[in-house]
Amino acid sequence: MTERQWTVYLSGEIHSDWRERIRDGVAAAGLPVRLVSPVTVHEDSDDCGVAVFGSEPDKFWHDRKGAQLNAMRTQTLMRDADLVVVRFGEKYKQWNAAFDAGYAAALGKPYITLHPEQHDHALKEVDGAANGVAREPEQVVQALAFIIRGDMPTAAHAAAAAAE
Repeated sequence: MTERQWTVYLSGEIHSDWRERIRDGVAAAGLPVRLVSPVTVHEDSDDCGVAVFGSEPDKFWHDRKGAQLNAMRTQTLMRDADLVVVRFGEKYKQWNAAFDAGYAAALGKPYITLHPEQHDHALKEVDGAANGVAREPEQVVQALAFIIRGDMPTAAHAAAAAAE
């Protein structure tokens, strides 16, 4: 019997290594997970529309072309995903991440938010609709292991989580 492969869409902040930490954890745990995400090279994400469809003298239309092209990728990958993880970083306002969380909720996709405690109040409604709230990427990996295989976190992980 072939094990089902899960598709997890990783949305949000692009300025830290959280995606790599999840990718490494999924690989180490041997989870049958395919990770997908938006384009994470900031300049490519911003400039893709004008690179494909032509330049725009007005920054509004420049940004809009990029946003529309990025939306096609995001909407397609989110619709095909089994789960969504939405990361809100410490430094920047991620309006796109909030939009993605709402889009996941509208699609009926289960999602986990990933953010520091300092954002709890600002994200109370987003977290309220989420199926889980993680502080660290490793908690996302532990959640995936439980969701997919029913694996409880190891004693070392549980002790480290309790100490935080």
